[in-house]
Amino acid sequence: MAEYLSPGVYVEEFDSGGRPMEGIGTSTAGFIGAAERGPVEGFPQMITNFSDFRRNYGGYLSANEFGNFRFLAYAVEHFFINGGERCFVMRVAPQDAACAEGAVPMGDAPVLSLKAKTPGLWGNGLRAVISPSSKAKTQILEVLETGSGKGYSVKSGAGFMKGDIVAFSDGTETVLNRIVKSQDNVLIFEKEFEADVVDKGLLPGKIISTCEFSMEVRYEDEVESFDYLSFNTEAPNFVENKMAKSELVAVTYAGKEEKEIKTPFECLLGGQAAKVSVGFSGGSNGNTLGMTAGDFIGVDKGTGKRTGIQAFLDNDVVSVMAVPGVTDPNVQLSLVAHCENLTSRFAVLDIPQGARKVQDIRSHRDIFDSTYAALYHPWLTVFDPRDKRNIQIPPSGSVIGIYARSDKTRGVHKAPANEVVRACVGLDVQFNKGEQDLLNPVGVNLIRAFPGQGIRVWGARTAGSDGSWKYINVRRLFIYIKESIKANTNWVVFEPNDELLWSRVQRTIEVFLTSLWRNGALAGSSPDEAFFVNVGKSTMTQDDIDNGRLICVIGAAPVKPAEFVIFKITQKTGDSQQQEAVDR
Repeated sequence: MAEYLSPGVYVEEFDSGGRPMEGIGTSTAGFIGAAERGPVEGFPQMITNFSDFRRNYGGYLSANEFGNFRFLAYAVEHFFINGGERCFVMRVAPQDAACAEGAVPMGDAPVLSLKAKTPGLWGNGLRAVISPSSKAKTQILEVLETGSGKGYSVKSGAGFMKGDIVAFSDGTETVLNRIVKSQDNVLIFEKEFEADVVDKGLLPGKIISTCEFSMEVRYEDEVESFDYLSFNTEAPNFVENKMAKSELVAVTYAGKEEKEIKTPFECLLGGQAAKVSVGFSGGSNGNTLGMTAGDFIGVDKGTGKRTGIQAFLDNDVVSVMAVPGVTDPNVQLSLVAHCENLTSRFAVLDIPQGARKVQDIRSHRDIFDSTYAALYHPWLTVFDPRDKRNIQIPPSGSVIGIYARSDKTRGVHKAPANEVVRACVGLDVQFNKGEQDLLNPVGVNLIRAFPGQGIRVWGARTAGSDGSWKYINVRRLFIYIKESIKANTNWVVFEPNDELLWSRVQRTIEVFLTSLWRNGALAGSSPDEAFFVNVGKSTMTQDDIDNGRLICVIGAAPVKPAEFVIFKITQKTGDSQQQEAVDR
């Protein structure tokens, strides 16, 4: 409480009403699958366009090498084509995939080892070029006597650090030394110079310079350059520290401090060449056709070390997920369980491409019972830029893009159906109305071709048996409401749990739900019909209050899609028209 210590007028601000709420995003996708390159452990990487995907994960994969595990790139591409704007990607690779390696030798022992940052055959295309460089140079102005020997006063000590190898040159001879102390423009070296090193000239002929090296790493059109690398472990430019920023290679320094003073480049090459080029070999994609469900499900080794689906435990942004083309029940059930456990995301599942009969499709569908997932079929025919021909790809990537498009143009409350599938030239199987009559009621969403209307998603049902959550848009709307309230009410925590707080919480949520109702997300002719928000003594006992619990009960009436549009038509005859005239 403010203190009032002298007479006067005091004006103070205080919060009495609700706080504005901003809805969370609903269309950020999460994809898991095989890729040419990219990390297989850690945090999923955000991708904002397909060019971004190619830079981070490579291009399209070969059907011969990857089979039905190759569809990640196609799914991400068609996600963006169909309206997606953001996604996170987690790469999966076989256990026997290997990173390419390159080494710069010094005699029999390598001083520096280079390894591709991520496993895969791609790493064999890496090249590194190493050349000598120097980060600082100066002139010696005076030789001083110190308690520990001779000190050398220099014009500028900037860039000269303890442990650095330096070269003194008078134009005819070069002498190497190692700095043992650098302070206040005074350098102390490991050994004294047995020559006249002082040069006070405006254009000095005697120069002392640090000895480092630079490295340029190339992969196709990507180039990374790192200057002034050092073997001085105490310096900020220590090679392992600076190269940690590389997205292409990982570097390990394996050398030991030499009694003989050598420049880093001499340690690397052992000679006097102007530069050294390093090739890479040993990279392998592994047994890609032998990947198992466990590779995609992943392993939970803690934050930053998770793989596969488990890696998305470290991500709280994604709202829709898929493992494109992987229809192994174990993988799909794991993805569904992931979404159900978090209750903040929705799974889009593919049905096996070979399922062409209604019974086969229903057999796969019957594996699932979840309102946090939806199944789509058949596979889509699209043009493959890699092989320059039409191929079939799983629909999940395109469907999630349609989710994003529908959310952006209409809102998450709109069923993501009766939407055109872009860049799709055909379907792997053409299903008719009779077949859909059997599949739609059990929660299989078909994609169908209509003359003059293109290829459209023609279903909007979840894979659950609970009729209250039959429609995809209803489940996703409630995810949106719940997560938006959760994200915007942290200010309530540790506030006094009294009637003033209850009133503020109620107003905050009511304003948010009213805006949803006005936008058509909730049913009813008035806010009272669309939702209710109760918080107070009717929702909490004294025990709840004493134990720090604030309980708010919210109800909302979602709009349901007009899935069956029925027009009842009767015949109007001439007699009935005449009778009508007589009656008048």
